[in-house]
This record gives sequence, C-alpha cells and structure tokens, in this order.
Amino acid sequence: MRDSFSTFHPVILLIYFVAVLVCSMVFMHPVFQMIGLLGAMTYAIVLKGNKAVKFNLIYMLPLLLLTAIINPMFNHAGITILYYLRNGNPITLESILYGIAAACMYITVIAWFSCYHVVMTSEKWIFLFGKLLPVLSLLFSMTLRFVPRYIEQLKVISTAQKCIGRDVTQGGVVSRARNGLRILSMLTTWALENAIETADSMKSRGYGLPGRTSFSLYRFDRRDRIAGLVLAGLILIVAAGAWMGQNTIRFFPSVRVQPLTSFGVAVYIAYGALCLLPPVIQLVEEIKWRFIVSKI
Repeated sequence: MRDSFSTFHPVILLIYFVAVLVCSMVFMHPVFQMIGLLGAMTYAIVLKGNKAVKFNLIYMLPLLLLTAIINPMFNHAGITILYYLRNGNPITLESILYGIAAACMYITVIAWFSCYHVVMTSEKWIFLFGKLLPVLSLLFSMTLRFVPRYIEQLKVISTAQKCIGRDVTQGGVVSRARNGLRILSMLTTWALENAIETADSMKSRGYGLPGRTSFSLYRFDRRDRIAGLVLAGLILIVAAGAWMGQNTIRFFPSVRVQPLTSFGVAVYIAYGALCLLPPVIQLVEEIKWRFIVSKI
C-alpha cells in the first residue's frame, strides 16, 4: 500500500512537517530527541523501506557517532572532568552529552527532510504557493524535480561515455579529469536546454498571468478537518509544555533538567503522538485494508 499520510491535504502536510522540524531543531531535551529520532526514522522506513534502513546504518549512524566524538575534542566546558588529553585539555561529561544531543538533533532533522522530500511533491508545493508566489513556487518545484532527473541523466551520459572509453573511471589522472569535465559540460548543456523548454512551455500555457485558473485534485474534506484538529491539539500541548519549561535542559556548566511532573509526561505523550502520527495512520489503514480483503 502507498503511504496513507501523504494523501492528506497539502496544508495538513505542511503544518505537520513545519511542526516536527521546528521541534527537532529547538528541543535539546534527551526524551524529546529520542522521540523525534524514533518518529523520523520510523516514517522514513515506512516511506522508503529497506533503502531507508541501509541509509541510516551506512550514513546516519556513523555521522551520529562522529559528531558525538568530535564535540568533546573541541568543547571543554563543564565541571565533570573525566580525563585529560595529552595537550592538557579536559574531556568533560557535559561536553560529551552535548555532543550526543547535537548529533541526534542533526540526524533527526536530516531524516525529517528526507521524508518531506518524498511526501511534499512539486504539485503540492505549487498548489500551496502557486497563487501567492507563482515564480518562487515554480522555481522551487523545478529544483525538486530536476535533482532526480539530473542524477538519471548523469547516469545515461556516463554510460554512453564509458562505451567509448571516456568515463571518469577510465584512463590516467589527466584523462579522468578531462572526461569528468566533458561529462559535466554535457550535463550542463542538457540542463540549460531543458530549462528553456520548460520555461517556453509554461509561458505558452499562461502561467502567472492574472485570472489564470488551474485544476487541482486536492479538496479539504472531513478527514483533513479531523487531522487538522488532532494536529492543532498536539501542537498546543507541546507548545504549552515548552512554555512551561518541560523541554528545558542545561548542559553547562553542569547538566540540569526540569523535574518530571504529570504534565511533563502528558507533553511527552503528545510529542510522541505527533512524531509517530504518520506511521500510526499507515498501520491503521493497513489493518483496515486487510480486514476488508478478508471479508471478500
């Protein structure tokens, strides 16, 4: 089955991704970070399957470890000294914890953006901002659309050049550099020609002219209203928790977190529901689908 959450109205999708991205970049509390990282990774696996698992293990996990290790080498703040380096600089517990928190934040934001790239297609972006900012929305949608097309065209050009012995993997160092520049020149020429053709096509269709109408399949129905109310409620609870300091943590000079309260637990649950909302919706839809199939 396709992802069910991506079938919601583009406004709902935009609000959701803005909320989770802002929270991931602002909240440094370990509980919030673990919830955000779990939600982002889970949704990435729902969208991409084994490809997301391989990407997380090959790239994200080493990047997480590398970022967490590098920070204590340069940041020596904190009062809990674990040991000293040969140059006399201390390694503190606070700098290690802050490095882990910063690495988790970085990985979580990357994971959410990878999900955003899959869900928020160019058609949805144009639907949201086509009337308000027609030129900017068109430019952004073309950028999102051309990135995978550039990759595919680069593979085609490289394969063709490899057949005649002019690939970047063939010949000496000078020959490889020359072949790489030749392939880059071909790709640039193709990109410019494609951009001109796209611009002429959009101009002939009257894009950006006043009074021009456009067809859209997106309708804000009952399901979107329910999802909007749920999102608004979860975001308000999380925002209230942030206002009351439930997500506050201090790393320097010593680690200090807010005492856990019943309202803090409610904020954690609300943030978990917010981050895990797309996978939960997908799970519910799959259960419904299997129940319907079993009745046939």
